[in-house]
Amino acid sequence: MEQIESDNLPPLGETIKKIRTEKRISFDTLAKETGFSIDFLMKIENGETVLSIGNLLKISRAIGVESGFLFQEKGAKRNNRITAHTRRTDNYAYETLSPGTENKHLKAFKVSIEGNTEHKGVSNQHIGEEFIYVLSGSVEVVIGDYATIVNQGESLHFNSGIHHTMRNISETRTEFIAILYTP
Repeated sequence: MEQIESDNLPPLGETIKKIRTEKRISFDTLAKETGFSIDFLMKIENGETVLSIGNLLKISRAIGVESGFLFQEKGAKRNNRITAHTRRTDNYAYETLSPGTENKHLKAFKVSIEGNTEHKGVSNQHIGEEFIYVLSGSVEVVIGDYATIVNQGESLHFNSGIHHTMRNISETRTEFIAILYTP
């Protein structure tokens, strides 16, 4: 699958801000719809914080766009699959594997986390379930107080309503499929 470099895409926060302001959605309304503080929403739009997939789904629903839309460059489609990657930090990249599912409960993403780098784990908590399958490398998943390592070829299914973090613990790039079910 063709990869479009993040340089071709506006920052994710900028895209969210543009959509929010075009639709005249106030920070107050967005905060009520997502449960996020206005300060956190401002940090997202200013590119000052990492936005997890679960939180991205909450925001995309609240602003009325399909989450995959936030990943794509204008006109960047092939075979009806969104091919763009966007980096939310210097070390994380996300690709939607289920475009056109804005009204569905199940979403799939391919996540890449660079190796040999110091990086903050992505922190998240959202109602539903999550399943990850590691394609390469190793990812540390901390769910509440429970930490586990998921290696290449292994999977993990968990209650995503419990606060959880993920980070690459290998020296090479880690790639995994993340499937989120949100009721």
